[in-house]
Amino acid sequence: MQIKEILTQTPAEQEVTVKGWVRTKRGQAAVTFIAINDGSTIHNIQAVVEGNNNINEETLKLVTTGACVAVTGKLIASQGSGQAVEVKAEKIEVYGTADETFPMQPKRHSMEFLREKAHLRFRTNTFGAIFRIRHNLAFAINKYFNDKGFFYLHTPIITASDAEGAGEMFHVTTFDIKNPPKTETGDIDYKEDFFGRETSLTVSGQLEGELGALALSKIYTFGPTFRAENSNTTRHLAEFWMIEPEVAFYELEDNMALAEDFVQYVIKYALENCADDLAFLEKRLLDEEKNKPQNERSEMALLEKLRFVVDNQFERLTYTEAIEILLKSKPHKEKKFQYPVEWGIDLQSEHERYLVEKHFKKPVILTNYPREIKAFYMKQDADGKTVRAMDVLFPGIGEIIGGSQREDDYEKLLTRVKEVGIDPENIWWYLETRKFGSAPHAGFGLGFERLVLFVTGMTNIRDVIPFPRTPKSAEF
Repeated sequence: MQIKEILTQTPAEQEVTVKGWVRTKRGQAAVTFIAINDGSTIHNIQAVVEGNNNINEETLKLVTTGACVAVTGKLIASQGSGQAVEVKAEKIEVYGTADETFPMQPKRHSMEFLREKAHLRFRTNTFGAIFRIRHNLAFAINKYFNDKGFFYLHTPIITASDAEGAGEMFHVTTFDIKNPPKTETGDIDYKEDFFGRETSLTVSGQLEGELGALALSKIYTFGPTFRAENSNTTRHLAEFWMIEPEVAFYELEDNMALAEDFVQYVIKYALENCADDLAFLEKRLLDEEKNKPQNERSEMALLEKLRFVVDNQFERLTYTEAIEILLKSKPHKEKKFQYPVEWGIDLQSEHERYLVEKHFKKPVILTNYPREIKAFYMKQDADGKTVRAMDVLFPGIGEIIGGSQREDDYEKLLTRVKEVGIDPENIWWYLETRKFGSAPHAGFGLGFERLVLFVTGMTNIRDVIPFPRTPKSAEF
């Protein structure tokens, strides 16, 4: 049995075998206490080794922090505080030893140090909690969409299209980069490459997702995406996971309702199924907050922040209305915003957080953004200035979801594609869906790591993905 299950048993001196890794060992000749964890729960189980049993001293010497062991013994009521049951050890088998150089010794380690030890950081309480929560969120996402009648569509990782129009993509090639074939004009001859054309790692599954939605009605993608953006911030990764539902016959209002219901569902699932891990992470954050100056401390504790999202109906307003609120705001009048406020700007996190945390005191969905700051595929409003875009804004983080109703008019989409400098030939298949049975449709994208960051309360996105990929870093 896993430790999570053993800890729920009623102790009756039944024989159990515990397998896991040693977190701590303390005591003396008469009695030794060994804390063991197998990753199934934040809680350790204590094995008690009494001096008069048949476990020899040589075996006990090998039981050190980091060692992997199997302990067989009787499950009894715990004599000490902190746990209800413990194992009275009768036999110990050491699967793997760990000497004093084992870096995860029982003391506080910095996040920077643990990133350098990503192969071992899973064994800490913090990262065990994070990745159990990550699993539960992933499960909740798939369950939500399955229960709502969505189909899980696997969109390509290798693509010839740039969904965002950003141009920051990783190239995929089989060429010898020192000597690629050239055309008569001296350019690289991609016709000789593996796919017969220039290809890259995808930045989004959305465009292909739309193709599926225009036949299956309700689809979602959930897969890895890649951005070759040379950014070393706490919010950027070069490889991350995206959830992108796409729904035929949905307009902007339907899209907003889906986004609100979806994020409330998955966060509620985490609150109900990860209570111990969330309680641990909240305590960890509160301990960290004590060392910060008063003006840098979070206004909400972790669980309060999660319930803020689950318990409140999201406020809906247009981008134009939001700009008017920001222009009248005290931080703007007192010049406390770092970035200027005017119609046409791409809102910064400080503006988004003001709307959520100070003005409305609830999550916010902003709609109808200026078309010049949004992607080519968004449905154009009748005013010619805005598009049917939507962003969901959360406390502490700002934008967490971006989406839109998609442009379903062929001529309008073709014109917009040309305006932003995309060769229509490169996405002929996407344009063609607007010629053959086009339909209103909408969708959104949620960066999975951004969601895990919010739910765990961590402050660096590199700490919520097992092996982060960032500029100059692909170690593990």
